Amino acid sequence: MVSKEYKRDSSLREKFQLLRSITNSHAEGETSIIEDASKYIKKLKHKVDKINNETTSEEYFCDPTDPMVTVETLEKGFMIKVMSSKNEPGMLVCVLEVFEDLGLEVVEARVSCTDSFSLHAIGISNNDDCESMDGEAVKQAVAVAVSTWSDSQDPKG
Repeated sequence: MVSKEYKRDSSLREKFQLLRSITNSHAEGETSIIEDASKYIKKLKHKVDKINNETTSEEYFCDPTDPMVTVETLEKGFMIKVMSSKNEPGMLVCVLEVFEDLGLEVVEARVSCTDSFSLHAIGISNNDDCESMDGEAVKQAVAVAVSTWSDSQDPKG
């Protein structure tokens, strides 16, 4: 009887320690560990909701006739997003060539080229005069290249 109870308590302690390590909790008491886990789960849920909202808004605003380009100026570079509801062969290469022409080095990127085209990239200037580069100029250069590429691939054009 004592050994069953000891095994159950030991198993429960192991599960609390696992929960504590997964949630990066520094709490010692079981109640505090559960509270930290609850906060951790809420944070994760918030992150998932934020990602889902971003994805939904990108899909909503993505016009198949006109690829969408957005550029956000960062402290030392730009966050560049290119979205199109259709993927065209060579579009990624076209965008990367524009980055090279602008003197931007891609330091981080996420690309999806299955049915649609989606690129999220962080580019920093190879030049020391990053402040002189304008986010709107980057957006225009990428948008012109993408729309020119799309037009050249259109069988009607």
